[in-house]
Amino acid sequence: MTKTLGQWLDSPWRRSLLGIAAGALPMFAFPGPSLWFFAYVALVPWILLARTAPTGRRALYDGWCGGFGFVLAVHHWLLPNLHVFTFVIAGLLGALWAPWGWLVRRFLAGGAAPGRVAAALLVLPSAWLAVELVRSWQGLGGPWGMLGASQWQMEPALRLASVGGVWLLSFLVVAVNVAVAVLVAVRAARVPALAGLLATAAATSAAWSWSPRPEVHGQARVAVVQPGVIAGPGQRFDREERLTRQLAGQDVDLIVWGESSVGFDLSARPDLARRVAELARVTDTPVLVNVDARRSDRPGIYKSSVLVGPDGPTGDRYDKMRLVPFGEYVPARSLLGWATSVGEAAGEDRRRGAEQVVMDVGGGLRAGPMVCFESAFPDMSRRLAEAGADLLIAQSATSTFQQSWAPAQHASLGALRAAETGRPMVHATLTGISAVYGPEGQRIGSWLGTDASAAEVYEVPLAAGTTPYVRFGDWPVYAALLVLAGFAAAEGARVLRRPGRSTPAPRVPPARTARESPARPGR
Repeated sequence: MTKTLGQWLDSPWRRSLLGIAAGALPMFAFPGPSLWFFAYVALVPWILLARTAPTGRRALYDGWCGGFGFVLAVHHWLLPNLHVFTFVIAGLLGALWAPWGWLVRRFLAGGAAPGRVAAALLVLPSAWLAVELVRSWQGLGGPWGMLGASQWQMEPALRLASVGGVWLLSFLVVAVNVAVAVLVAVRAARVPALAGLLATAAATSAAWSWSPRPEVHGQARVAVVQPGVIAGPGQRFDREERLTRQLAGQDVDLIVWGESSVGFDLSARPDLARRVAELARVTDTPVLVNVDARRSDRPGIYKSSVLVGPDGPTGDRYDKMRLVPFGEYVPARSLLGWATSVGEAAGEDRRRGAEQVVMDVGGGLRAGPMVCFESAFPDMSRRLAEAGADLLIAQSATSTFQQSWAPAQHASLGALRAAETGRPMVHATLTGISAVYGPEGQRIGSWLGTDASAAEVYEVPLAAGTTPYVRFGDWPVYAALLVLAGFAAAEGARVLRRPGRSTPAPRVPPARTARESPARPGR
């Protein structure tokens, strides 16, 4: 049967299709299916395929095909909007995994020695983190679908996130997959594979017992206003106004509207500013709205979190810094502007803000706002926690992807950001799924689903203290880069120690004896 499978894989096209399918498997660990446990074996078929590549070049292709399948599967909900361009993006980003496929073959091909397997348990997860680091750049789509993010609902994983962020989770998930693949295919190296699994379990246990827990010191009552899918900014504003009035007398500390909840610049529409201020007076609570409009005081369209009190806008404003590629701007528009003709790419680029902002919302409560896509970036929430935010807020809207897996995936990110920083997180949506998480990433109350149109109040525990991740930052990434640098240095030294191929000496014919020597001609 093995021979038959090998013959079947001799076809490059069949092998490529199998690589794409193997790379797509991790998608089932993310919401909506949320089969978190599947993440620990989802990479095994991809690893087994790459290790059997007949050449290093073929292993590069196996890595690329798997990367294509992974990116396409995790972002499949973009297909109705970006159409064919989704495949272009998946092809470009998938190439980042080509070196990872080569490394799998380098360490696990054939009957890999125990020493090579032990090294693979460090190098392969490190290489995966390097890929996630590169693709986390917002210009390449940002850190959506990081493998560690699939563990958002597991309490032990959230404790690990407080130590090393989502990066540490990705590293450990890949390490477990490598160990399982070795147990399946490399019998001679089962000891280091088992040792790797035991080390992962020990790290999880150590984080559980050693990492400091957030010090809860009170709570805040936060209301989320989710109007749902409503056509037109005017009707949407009316609906948000009616929902907010229902909060009068409920002793709320902050009211949060979703992304693009106000479709007009408040400076140009003082009537709307007065209406929001009236809501703040009626509820005796400041309202954090999100304005998606062309600014009257500067050129361009901005998405801005604006705090409004009883007397109008307080002056606290945060302009979105990290924009969604193609959704809010088109990278290299002169070259890729054609994307607007095949999908729903941005017809005009939004403008970027310059810095993050922590807002004093009253009563000693300080809130750090982010807008939509920005909740996927662990460094942004970490900086807000460093700046003194007591509460993290993400204002979002997923009306375009309402019936897909995207709203649940987006809402799940709040659990990781809360656990990483030790600060509660409010994910408030215009449309989509609204969710609230405590300072350890635990869910507070129930989600407001995609069909909800309501105003919901949450009792949010507040916490003090600093998590190791906030204090030390992305240390798993730095450690991974050091491992890769060490591997590169070892490979370079091995090449230099390899004896060079000396040029063979010219063949010298054997000396002839006197008897064999030809007779000299007589004189």
